[in-house]
Amino acid sequence: MLTGTCHCGAVRVTVPRKPRSVTDCNCSICRRYGVLWAYYKAPTVRLEAKRGTTDSYAWGNKRLKFIRCRTCGCVMCWQPIKPTTKSWMGVNLRNFGLDILNSVRIRPLDGAAWYGRTH
Repeated sequence: MLTGTCHCGAVRVTVPRKPRSVTDCNCSICRRYGVLWAYYKAPTVRLEAKRGTTDSYAWGNKRLKFIRCRTCGCVMCWQPIKPTTKSWMGVNLRNFGLDILNSVRIRPLDGAAWYGRTH
């Protein structure tokens, strides 16, 4: 189990293992957030925060919501708005220690071309 936190420590996310790689997406939202996504089955991720500590944002087709700390603004993860038992989550590996972040391969994803949104 690995745990990462937002900058102020109010939000924690725990994942079952280190990912083999992370995705550096250049779509309009990911490039602004500056995130590196590691993917896990939703039931294996634990997001811990006191009530009212997080905020969420959904855009476009409203299938995903991005969860962030309301205090320091760190983006923690994305989750499906209508999760199922087979749903996946993207966890922002930038909220974990440098020892973990520096030990995984970064894969670029041309999300700007894939999603057709470049604004």
